Amino acid sequence: MKLIDFPDLTGEDQQHRGTESQKLDIPRNIRLRASVLVNLRPTTGIQDLADLMAKGPKEKWGWGNWIGYLMLPLTISSQDDPLEHVRRGKSIIDRKKLSLEPVFTCLGARVVIQTLGVKVASWIANRVLFNTTLAFSNMAGPVEEISFYGHPLSYLAPTVYGHPHALTIHFQSYCNTITISLAVDPGLIPDPHVLCDDLEDSLKAIKEAVVQKFVQKDPGIV
Repeated sequence: MKLIDFPDLTGEDQQHRGTESQKLDIPRNIRLRASVLVNLRPTTGIQDLADLMAKGPKEKWGWGNWIGYLMLPLTISSQDDPLEHVRRGKSIIDRKKLSLEPVFTCLGARVVIQTLGVKVASWIANRVLFNTTLAFSNMAGPVEEISFYGHPLSYLAPTVYGHPHALTIHFQSYCNTITISLAVDPGLIPDPHVLCDDLEDSLKAIKEAVVQKFVQKDPGIV
């Protein structure tokens, strides 16, 4: 099974990366990077519109989201334990989220917009994303069903367009379900349904590994 993995940036990991690339017949000098979106707002989730209007847009955090970016290296590796991908990925993303990288990218973009204008800010953002392989977003949605003008929403599937890279992956949770939404360049990824099926199979393998691990510790939980 092949999974996209966020590697550790140590010498041991670089050696492991070379071994894995030879095993999977992947060029050792391949460079894959992902831009990950981070919401810097201290209060997430659904907020009452009346409260937001009472506070006004000049409140400290204002309306909407404060989005920062993280740049993460990617490698394609094969592990006997699917949970190893989760452990290594969580280790990297936790260190990145505690850094000032998302804060600087968010505030820097706002300063550029206010001083040089939207066109310059969009050009800089385009150049940064142009040097990445894909964009990744993992948003936690409402845990209860919501409605729009009295019409209940059955699922949420966010997407974007106009990015200079060929692949954008959205993981969106809603009412104990996860929707995987892909935005692809059909010239480079002609069959995105196959990629979506691979992501689903990877998640199922991780889930089965978790269940098997806890069943071995406590057979009575199933």
